This record gives sequence, structure tokens and C-alpha cells, in this order.
Amino acid sequence: MPTNQRDRLAALSPEEALSRADSAAQDLADVSAQIKNVIIGQDQVIDQSLITLLAGGHGLLVGLPGLAKTLLVRTLGTVLGLDENRVQFTPDLLPADILGSEVLEEDADGKRAFRFVHGPIFTQLLMADEINRASPRTQSALLQAMQEGFVTVAGKIHSSPQPFHVLATQNPIEQEGTYPLPEAQLDRFLLQIDVDYPERDAEKDMLIATTQLKETAAKAVLTPEKLIEMQGLVRLLPIGDEVVEAILDVVRAARPGPEQPDLMWGPGPRAGQALMLTTRARALLQGRLAPGLEDVAALAPSVLRHRMALNYMARADGKTVDTVIDTLIDAHIRL
Repeated sequence: MPTNQRDRLAALSPEEALSRADSAAQDLADVSAQIKNVIIGQDQVIDQSLITLLAGGHGLLVGLPGLAKTLLVRTLGTVLGLDENRVQFTPDLLPADILGSEVLEEDADGKRAFRFVHGPIFTQLLMADEINRASPRTQSALLQAMQEGFVTVAGKIHSSPQPFHVLATQNPIEQEGTYPLPEAQLDRFLLQIDVDYPERDAEKDMLIATTQLKETAAKAVLTPEKLIEMQGLVRLLPIGDEVVEAILDVVRAARPGPEQPDLMWGPGPRAGQALMLTTRARALLQGRLAPGLEDVAALAPSVLRHRMALNYMARADGKTVDTVIDTLIDAHIRL
């Protein structure tokens, strides 16, 4: 967030902040309605994608082909007023194909100089399609931009646009010829959003809506500047001690130790930060001005599942990360 806008938000009185948050909640209701007119039967995926952007983070969409992941990202870009690019990750993709490169140019006077040609990463909303099909070297080209908001090419810093978000996709079943994302990069994703098949009634509505002569088109509701302001308002929402303690209990209990002998590794403090931000964003999205325990319980699986791994014995016994997380939520969050 730009420093001047951060300072303006910090200077707001509690009454002004409350009024702006209330107005933002109304705008977000319009955003959600616009997206759900186009994307049918994926309400939870839409909500978690919006939560990711409201919290100022990046999301990892995991789902089979044909479940509208690409359409979702394109629709988000339209409704939120963001510039968006899509990169299809393949084994032969190079870091320069994402970041850009310097080219040598000669002017009319014969003077030569290098000029940086920006790659597709210089956009406000980047879709990294099938990110695990690229080599680790290319995957890591995203790391600096995702965490720091700039990239370094030939010793020079090039800042990312504001806001800047990455929504990456993965196919959970076709693993031949893929490169699993390293833990360091997985941790940069605020949420892992699982995209499942729609319910029967929703799929029926989708079939009818998408096979007519004219399909529903999304309209812009926000601007990048308005989204940045909302991201600041999310950080202003009050959060009670009970919610903070629940976040700490769940995150700390998800680490290897006597309580969790089945885990090989678990979430670090960044997971707690992600859960703090996303619970606030979920509350604002639903028109509430403070998060509750139900927000922690709803978002803990998406925050934790890509930050945990079971050991060999647990996998051999048929256990899954999701069942471990469900047990943690039941044990530490009293709804």
C-alpha cells in the first residue's frame, strides 16, 4: 500500500473508519453479486478469492481442468478494475519470459543503451496457470515479486504495480512432468483454495447460462485505488483477544510435537498473520465490522493445508492433512 494512503487511513477517527468500512461492505456485496452472475456454483471459491485480494495476498487455486479457474481470474480483474495477465507455465518457460529482460537498442545518433522490456509479471492481477509445470528456477522468479513487491533484473530494481496479486492454479491429479512447489514458495500464498465440482442444481444453471447465444458479462464495480483503500480498512478492523488466542492455538497446535506426532513440518508465524488478515477480510466481505471465531474456523483449512505435511507413517495409515486440521479446529475453537 502506498505510504501516503496508509497515513491517511491511520489518521481516520474511529467514526470515519467505521463509516468507510460500512460503505466498503456495500461495495463488496455488489462485487460479489457481479462475479456470481458469471461464475455459477463456486460461491466458496469466489469468496475465498476475494478474501485473498482484500487481505493483499496471493492465492493458489487447486482444481481439475474445466472448473472455471481461468474465467474466475478474468472476471475478478474486470469487476475489481484491475489490469490482468495470464501466463501458461510449461517446462520450457524461462524466468525472463515472466520477469522481462534488457535489450540493447541503438538510437538515431548511433548510441547504444540497454532498455528493460517488462514481462507479464508487471500487472495488477497475474494468473500463473499450472504453475507446477514450470521448472523450479522459473517458479522462483515469482518469489521476490510475491513477497517484496519488486523484482531485480541486471542489478536494477523494478517495482510491481499497485496493487499486485498472483492467483496461481494447479491440477491435483496430473503430476507427470510437474515440479512440486517448494515449501518457501507455498508459504507465500495466503490461501490454498480448493476448487471442487459444483452441486447438481448449480451445474444445471451453469449449463443453461453458458450455452445461450449471449452469455452474462461482468461489469466493473471497483477501481484499483478503491481496492487498495479496502485493503487498508481490513487492517483497521478490530479483532478481539478471544479470536487472537484461537488463531494462536490452532497455528501452534499444527506444528510437529507431542500433540502432533503425525506431522513432518507445520506452519510458521506467517500462517498466523495470514489467518489474522483473512478473518478480518471475511468479516468485511460479509458486512461485519469485526471477525469472530466462525471466521477462524472457516479459513483455517485454506490457510494451513499448504503449510503442513504428514510424515511417512501417517500417510501409510491413510491420514490426510485435512483430517488433522479438522481435529485441530474441533479441539481449539469453541463455536
